[in-house]
Amino acid sequence: MKYSIDKEEKYSLIKIKEEKLDSSVSSNLKSDLVTMQAEGVENMVIDMSEVKYIDSSGLSALLVGNRVIGENGGAFIIAAPTEHTEKLIKISQLDKVFDILPTVHEAVESVFMHELEKGLGEEGSAE
Repeated sequence: MKYSIDKEEKYSLIKIKEEKLDSSVSSNLKSDLVTMQAEGVENMVIDMSEVKYIDSSGLSALLVGNRVIGENGGAFIIAAPTEHTEKLIKISQLDKVFDILPTVHEAVESVFMHELEKGLGEEGSAE
């Protein structure tokens, strides 16, 4: 599976460099997302701008990432999906599950908002 990881202080940006996110690559993505979470990645932005096709196994890998990051209160955001990919996500009604934003920049801003809100929540519960 071809992708790049840009690790920042508050998030990791995973840019998928595959045209097809299907059964031939999704199991690798699934295990890599779980491993990254276990290594301490709290927030993930998945750049889907190069993915032209996704099937149920690809959606399943994204669901696993969403679950493991969400369990620890992190943000899992799908950024810049192609029209076809976004259409399949909507048909599967997973647009109600995933945070999907049109650009990587907006997704990164959303991570910072998430972290800010999480920090405010912790302050409120400490008082």
